[in-house]
Amino acid sequence: MKLTKEQEQEIKELQSQKNTTKRVVAPELEKILYEAIPILDHGFVRVIDYMGDDTSVVQAARVSYGKGTKKVSTDAGLIKYLMRHWHSTPFEMCEIKYHIKLPIFIARQWIRHRTANVNEYSARYSILDKEFYLPTSDNLAAQSKINRQGRGEVLKGEQAKKVLDLLKEDAERTYKNYEEMLNERYDGSTIEENKAGLARELARMNLTLNTYTQWYWKTDLLNLMNFLRLRADSHAQYEIRAYAEAMLETLKKWVPITYEAFMDYRVGGTEVSAKGKLIIQKLIKGEKIQLEDSGLSKREWNELMQAFDLNDKSI
Repeated sequence: MKLTKEQEQEIKELQSQKNTTKRVVAPELEKILYEAIPILDHGFVRVIDYMGDDTSVVQAARVSYGKGTKKVSTDAGLIKYLMRHWHSTPFEMCEIKYHIKLPIFIARQWIRHRTANVNEYSARYSILDKEFYLPTSDNLAAQSKINRQGRGEVLKGEQAKKVLDLLKEDAERTYKNYEEMLNERYDGSTIEENKAGLARELARMNLTLNTYTQWYWKTDLLNLMNFLRLRADSHAQYEIRAYAEAMLETLKKWVPITYEAFMDYRVGGTEVSAKGKLIIQKLIKGEKIQLEDSGLSKREWNELMQAFDLNDKSI
């Protein structure tokens, strides 16, 4: 990731501000406010603003005038209770706003989470940056043979080089054509005098999906956790997971008590169906039970066994 001198200067100016407030603040998050956290090759995540902290969740749960209790342990106990029993409304009282730079194909996957306020960089108004996402060799993999939406073995040698060359050549070629249609280069100079360029809203359709876009993404704490639970998971696509993992660290700095409960009950925990619960109870008692007698599908059975590290019983 490379920031322009203007962007670096803007971040320094924002971080040097000295404002007083009567609102609660998260000291650890304040330390990285506005900072660009590098993601992939040209992307980043920045926390732009936030409202509330752990005590705001407690305050909302109790609907009180105070900002929590004098004992952190008491606040932690309540937050864990709320998380454990899926009492979600108090978490909606906190909000956070990010500035994110990401490849277009990841943005289109990301936008499926319809629980945020989003304002994206306008390619109708401005020219998109001449930056494209190219995977590292470690993340250049073939289609999985068992998972239709996943990756399989990593490509090696000439095959990997050929794919990377194709990605780079296509991106550079289409961007060159994009500039030619606009009759305007990335640096703002005109290509050919006295020649009208195609409208930006039309010229952009020729670009590859690994071109970078940017947006402001604002959401509440509950929906941020719902997003992170899915996208920071090991089964999520690597590129969006890279963003989610960085955002997970900002969550930890913002609401450390909620973060701990989230990691314990949502990320580290598991959901079990009524049938699954009966099977686990029987296994604890030492009873033998087979897939055919469980009432579960093969997939459900394997997921249950893997969740409790009973892999020898998986099929």
